[in-house]
Amino acid sequence: MGLVKWDPRLWLFCFSLFPRFLCWEVTFPFRSMFCQLSDSCDCAFQPKIDNLELDLCRHVYGQHLAKEVIVGALKQFTENSAPVKPLVLSFHGWSGTGKSYVTSLLMRNLYRDGMKSSYVHQFVPTLHFPHACQVETYKEQLRSWIVGNLSDCSRSVFIFDEMDKLHPGLIDAIKPYLGHSYVMYGTNYRKAIFIFVSNAGGEQINQLVFDFWRNRKDREEIKLEDLETKISRAVFNNQHSGFWNSDIINEELVDYFVPFLPLKLKHVKECVRSEMVSRGMKPRDDIIAEVANSMNFIPENEKLFSQTGCKTVTAKLDFSL
Repeated sequence: MGLVKWDPRLWLFCFSLFPRFLCWEVTFPFRSMFCQLSDSCDCAFQPKIDNLELDLCRHVYGQHLAKEVIVGALKQFTENSAPVKPLVLSFHGWSGTGKSYVTSLLMRNLYRDGMKSSYVHQFVPTLHFPHACQVETYKEQLRSWIVGNLSDCSRSVFIFDEMDKLHPGLIDAIKPYLGHSYVMYGTNYRKAIFIFVSNAGGEQINQLVFDFWRNRKDREEIKLEDLETKISRAVFNNQHSGFWNSDIINEELVDYFVPFLPLKLKHVKECVRSEMVSRGMKPRDDIIAEVANSMNFIPENEKLFSQTGCKTVTAKLDFSL
């Protein structure tokens, strides 16, 4: 009798008749084969924390705190098959310090398709929630989106960009999904990841870094506990923050407030060098210096920190070339 060939379609038959976990146990040797043909949640979620740590070391400059906190939090969370609550991260700092870039690196090392994964959901206030008069409608829509997507994939990621432009009160609509409730409406919410990105709190972060410089302390000596309370108070009391008077802050549902420090001249130079390498160019010190020195630095007298971080590096490099 000849050997019976494995037909990948048997997976679909198996999943239609039996619970997912049973099919996974019975057909585990064929998982890789199935995942080549499927975009299911189990296949799409492929955390590579070691690769994430390497990417952060190679491509993110001047952010020792962000690297340390994010890698530690993601490692602990993804290795836990039964987390006690969703992972909630809030990124804070001036524009150009790398918040959005780091978010994209996270997704690239969590999901096979990175930011393009159907299980990664990004919300932009000016696009998805533009009108203040429709906040109540947006709340219902947001709750519906969260419930629907988590029902489809418990490992879903929700990214709320530009939190400082979000209408106050709106974000509290998702408060029930950030806590310790194990099952709501038959769905496990504890495996989800929520990421908030905001410029709010940047002034407090910059002031502390400036104080360290003035006291002749190395910025690498700054610890998370030096900033977390300052950031949470700043965003809670800021009327232009989406977290203004938020129950999410008041009830301490954010696991980590991740500070992104202002970038110095040497960090901007590294950004220019990295951009040149990504274009297939051989880095030249004269061009790197020209681009970096063409950017604005503050305070006016000391010129310590890049006013726009690395955000305008691409445009400045184009002009120099």
